[in-house]
Amino acid sequence: MSSKLEQLKTMTDVVADTGDIEAIKRFTPQDATTNPSLILKAAQLPQYRQLIDQVVATHLRNASDAPSLKRASTQLAVAIGSEIAQLVPGKVSTEVDARLSFDRQATVNEAKHIVQLYEQAGIGRDKLLIKIAATWEGIQAAAELEAAGIECNLTLLFSLTQAAACAEANATLISPFVGRILDWHLAHGNTPASAADDPGVQSVAAIYAYYKQHGYRTIVMGASFRNIGEIAELAGCDRLTISPALLEELASDNGELPQRLSSDGKFSEQAKLDCSEAAFRWAMNEDAMATEKLAEGIRAFAADQQKLEALLKDWPRV
Repeated sequence: MSSKLEQLKTMTDVVADTGDIEAIKRFTPQDATTNPSLILKAAQLPQYRQLIDQVVATHLRNASDAPSLKRASTQLAVAIGSEIAQLVPGKVSTEVDARLSFDRQATVNEAKHIVQLYEQAGIGRDKLLIKIAATWEGIQAAAELEAAGIECNLTLLFSLTQAAACAEANATLISPFVGRILDWHLAHGNTPASAADDPGVQSVAAIYAYYKQHGYRTIVMGASFRNIGEIAELAGCDRLTISPALLEELASDNGELPQRLSSDGKFSEQAKLDCSEAAFRWAMNEDAMATEKLAEGIRAFAADQQKLEALLKDWPRV
């Protein structure tokens, strides 16, 4: 029998959750996703040293100037993304600065700037997804960008409330998180008996069913996995973005991998949610897990963005 990774690829588009080019070459995913944390990690790999030398030499003329550091870090993300785009047949996700998560217009402007940088590097927008945190402001920015022909990946998504609003905004793709939901429940004393009982798995399965029932075109891409059991329970989801360590586990396991989700399945009736701003904000207020994990995720990505800028500031000039 083929590996679980090969079996998974027959029913789900597999996406590499990494900025590591060597890992992407090895596992041959359909797409690749990056975020500030992954770019920071990738920037510390030896194979990117020359690329960073070029970015610093070309775009960081004043290392003490915050806007210059911001521009250089964006250039680095695009440079790494451009390398990845040459390796995957599908799309590369590049994230808008998390510090803009509550500013709709700034998010729109940053997204358009990222697309422009990619186009200057010879990478068309058909190869790109702009990653945006699924705040109310981020979702509205995505609606404007989608209308302008820029496809978006709404991330840090922890609830059906967020997912429904993203679908109404015509987002191309959402990244509902699995492992971080599990983390929250474990911290609050709720340990699932099995992967099927994992609250993160159940959240993504419910979003998938809601989308299929109501005919939304938005792609569901499960993310943030803690183990391959979670992945197995979502086999058949539109897409799954998986870290190199878990891709390795799947590639090394030749056990059977049954399909769990299918667009042809029977789904329980779920009424459409009210996606007005007031209803969205109230539903998020009532969902402690989603509110806490969204805020925590934004803070973590912002912190790693600052670390990346500090790395560039201290990078030796060549």
